[in-house]
Amino acid sequence: MNDLRQNIIRTKVAIVLLCSVMLSLNAFAQKDDDITYENKVFKETIKTVQLYYKDNPLKLPMLELGKDDYVTFKFDEIDGGQSNNYKYTILHCDADWKESYLMQSEYLDGFYDNPLNDYALSFNTTMNYSNYLLTLPNDDVSFRYSGNYILIVYDGNDRENVILTRRFYVYEPMVKVTGRVKPATFDAYQGENQEIDFNVDFSPVKFNDPSQEVKVVLCKNRRWDSAIRGLKPRFFDGSLLYYNYDKENVFPGGNEYRFFDIRTWRNMGEGVVRQEMIGGYWHVTLKTDELRSNKQYFYYGEMDGLYRIESQDNLVQDPDTECDYGFVHFTLNMPSPLVGGTVNVFGALTNQDVSDTYAMKWNFDKKRYELSLLLKQGYYNYQYVYIPDDETKADETVIEGTHYDAENNYQLFVYYKQLNSGRYDRLVGFQNFNSIGETHEE
Repeated sequence: MNDLRQNIIRTKVAIVLLCSVMLSLNAFAQKDDDITYENKVFKETIKTVQLYYKDNPLKLPMLELGKDDYVTFKFDEIDGGQSNNYKYTILHCDADWKESYLMQSEYLDGFYDNPLNDYALSFNTTMNYSNYLLTLPNDDVSFRYSGNYILIVYDGNDRENVILTRRFYVYEPMVKVTGRVKPATFDAYQGENQEIDFNVDFSPVKFNDPSQEVKVVLCKNRRWDSAIRGLKPRFFDGSLLYYNYDKENVFPGGNEYRFFDIRTWRNMGEGVVRQEMIGGYWHVTLKTDELRSNKQYFYYGEMDGLYRIESQDNLVQDPDTECDYGFVHFTLNMPSPLVGGTVNVFGALTNQDVSDTYAMKWNFDKKRYELSLLLKQGYYNYQYVYIPDDETKADETVIEGTHYDAENNYQLFVYYKQLNSGRYDRLVGFQNFNSIGETHEE
């Protein structure tokens, strides 16, 4: 009898412990349909956040499911060289970057919360910082499902004290995508827009209703703020879906990104007019930029808004810990301030953030916009965008102009969720299209 009672007690304790574990797996937050996860930094001392494929900082952070792949995650903490008790967790998201209705135990193997303890202190720099490094997957965590993922770094044991968030992808190559970029069909001769027509071959997949089971998202230069969603196949032939629209799949061509070079303090790089040490720190003044919406298009090669951390100094062996920081000063001449919105510096250097964090200030005396950013040595792309009040989409055409023959990279993501039985958006296809036909690795 005593044995029976002890077994009952043990069973009850096990059930309680199991419930506690299950609750802890979703302790990050109740799934909220209003939360869209973006690339965000929530702490001012966090700088130079990067997440990319293997060792290539210009390549999209995308893993192939089941393949021996990895992505590299890095960031700096400007804190006088003191490390913090940071941890990370990973959530699966749907095609719109909202948390999927799945348990972490379903799509992750390993531990769901892990310490971020691989860091190194800066060396021989005017500004002290800690450089953090993480590769995914690793011995602590790996992935079972394809789809969108958000990496969340938080402080200590408080999952709600989020430091930063970063998007990445796991895909299973089940479908074939073909397509092209061309001048928009309904533009006048030599207009301003680019049209992306594409087809998706779903031969390996059996579907019931492609208009309901398939989602496609089309991005320009990795920008999700201006992504085109909701496209349905205009028609399909067997397993081949055709997305040949004339208006719904059109982006403004825009312009080439501006650039500057701060890979060395020994001399001034491209786009720089002054480098000086002030108060023990480097200050970099870029050339004053001008409005380009009223100028002719001129092609030159650039990185479509990305940047590379690197140095041209022979003494620098490890750019992660030996490249220094400097205050970079941007100026944009304008005849008058733009009303009804903000002018922002935009690109990977600002996490493509459309908030007021990177909004420029209007200088009434000099009639120009100004902004200073703390940036690490490297080679940078950027542009100026206009963001209307209460909007989440950046408009580059107001300041940079737009041209149908501009060079751009377009990313097409194909998601699949089986009708009735599917529980999450599987990322089953991806393709990069270049507007001038160049091979541009993503």
